[in-house]
Amino acid sequence: MSITDDPRFTLSRRAVLGGGGALTVTALTLRPASATPETMRAAIRQIVGDAELKKGRVHLEIPPLVENGNTVSCSVSVDSPMTQADHVKAIHIVNEKNPQPNVISVALGPRAGRARFSTRIRLADTQKVIAIAQLSDGSFWSDSADVVITLGACLEE
Repeated sequence: MSITDDPRFTLSRRAVLGGGGALTVTALTLRPASATPETMRAAIRQIVGDAELKKGRVHLEIPPLVENGNTVSCSVSVDSPMTQADHVKAIHIVNEKNPQPNVISVALGPRAGRARFSTRIRLADTQKVIAIAQLSDGSFWSDSADVVITLGACLEE
């Protein structure tokens, strides 16, 4: 006896169409998750814990006005001698309106030479972007920028 002969595995056309209809209704009622200022604050708290987040030492370079949010150039640098005793351990970028608040985290060490990186990120809408640097002494430093997006990414279909 093959599986096609077993009545337990036989599907009618009506059952298949009904199941497809149910999946379509479910897909239409689900909305993509999106970050909010609250989720961004929670992501920052997850990075820094109870430590104070200080302004300074970090330089976030991102255009203030972007026509298309699909590819936004972004550079972050941190004032640090990058020695064994004083170096940047990590740089994080978070935002408030993308589907997820964590954009990127870059791990560094004293052998990196410079605490700097450049990348391109996607931005869903006009929003605040924050760069956070974690230093070897346990301190956290930040810089932020407001970016106006005329054509958003992440939410396009």
